[in-house]
Amino acid sequence: MQTPARTITPGSPIVEAATRLRDEGIGSLVVERNGECVGIITESDIVAVTAEEGDTRELTVGDVMATALVTIAPEADLEVAVDRLRTHGIKKLPVVEDGELVGILTTTDISRYVPHITRPDASREPQPERRRFTRPDTLYEDDDWEFDSYGIADGIDVGDHVRFAKTLSEADVERFAEVSGDTNRLHLDDEFASGSRFGRRIVHGTLVSGLISAALARLPGLTIYLSQELSYRGPVDIGERVTAHCEVVEQLKKDRFRLATAVDDSDGECVVEGDAVVISDPIPDTA
Repeated sequence: MQTPARTITPGSPIVEAATRLRDEGIGSLVVERNGECVGIITESDIVAVTAEEGDTRELTVGDVMATALVTIAPEADLEVAVDRLRTHGIKKLPVVEDGELVGILTTTDISRYVPHITRPDASREPQPERRRFTRPDTLYEDDDWEFDSYGIADGIDVGDHVRFAKTLSEADVERFAEVSGDTNRLHLDDEFASGSRFGRRIVHGTLVSGLISAALARLPGLTIYLSQELSYRGPVDIGERVTAHCEVVEQLKKDRFRLATAVDDSDGECVVEGDAVVISDPIPDTA
């Protein structure tokens, strides 16, 4: 779990909650009243109410928060946490001990620490043999790049996971700016960036999250993006080595899967987190 969990009161304005989520690089705030957990508010809640209401200046956290709060104890098994997240269709679990909030657990936290969590009835089913892939289905590799990919030989399955790491150099930033057209001076101009909230140039957020796509390319089979939900939790410095992590957490259809995705900075702190939905096709026969 992450600790401490960030909190807010139900009487706080929605604008304050949105500002804190942005500035603190987090995806949710646990709502407390007189030391008691009474709800949770997430980025998705704020986006939904803004789309519906338009003007949210008069709204408070209490008007928007989810009050059916699902929590978990710190000593609970991770399998219990995964089952609770899946059953309730949520991504964040406040961790409560003796009525006191002690942390928060997210799908991304679980995906980073658990290579594979067995499905409830997995003991009744024959499980495919997973192996470490040392030669991916990519056109080329680079000496600076590192990856580990674990899965089955003819596609992907729940529990498969992959890690991809590379250094985001100044040349990468400059090439990305030219190719994408994102020539924001925050990424390219030292003097300009020194006056920003960061005090320095930083890597484009989209370039950082692009490592998730690089990781997915190193899963078995041909992986095709359908969607990607992302939260940006912190900046990445130019020249920093970052690592993308992806784990298959749910099979939606025969060839469609949901993955927990994240990117960590060189200190192991999560700077991007989210969920992806992909199609997994067989590798085309080029013989």
